[in-house]
Amino acid sequence: MKTINIFTLLILSFLININVFACKSCGCSTSNESHTHSEKSITKDVIISNSTVKWLAKKVTGSHEGNVSILDAHLHFEDDVLTGGNIKIDMNSINCTDLDGEPKEQLEGHLLSDDFFGTKYYPTAELEIIKAEKISTDSYNIKGVIEIKGVKQNIAFKANIKNGIAKADLVIDRSKFNVKYGSGTFFENLGDKMIYDEFNLSVVIAFEI
Repeated sequence: MKTINIFTLLILSFLININVFACKSCGCSTSNESHTHSEKSITKDVIISNSTVKWLAKKVTGSHEGNVSILDAHLHFEDDVLTGGNIKIDMNSINCTDLDGEPKEQLEGHLLSDDFFGTKYYPTAELEIIKAEKISTDSYNIKGVIEIKGVKQNIAFKANIKNGIAKADLVIDRSKFNVKYGSGTFFENLGDKMIYDEFNLSVVIAFEI
């Protein structure tokens, strides 16, 4: 019995020590859906005013583009190598830059509605970097989890980091997040009213060096 108790205490002590390394600012833990980092990790805040997220969505008859604002973000580094991070997006800030006036207002309102991103109920989207593999001086293979409309999906992409600037291009399949409007995945015979499921995000993150 004494041996079992000592073993149990050792296990509990190990688990507690792991959780000590969890990031207090992002609440990450040892779960598969969250990034972890050691006590040597350094958290670097993102300079939101110098960071951008641009989107591009295509349909049969053309395309639209714009930007969306970062609400909060930070990155983790260990020995100047990216190890994790978190980026939270303000979905109510969706802005279309290729239209003006009433058409612009109509499109933006539609994107905010339940037909698309339902921002009344899902005001934020989130990208969490789970693993970052450095493959060259400035380049990384990134694995993470992205959450849109309360749905989480794994994502993988490449990123370039140099002189306090991280850049990445992401391709998102909206059908995996229950964004169904005009989608050929959910509806047939849409003809030229079909909107392609995949949209592009071009992300530029400035962080404190």
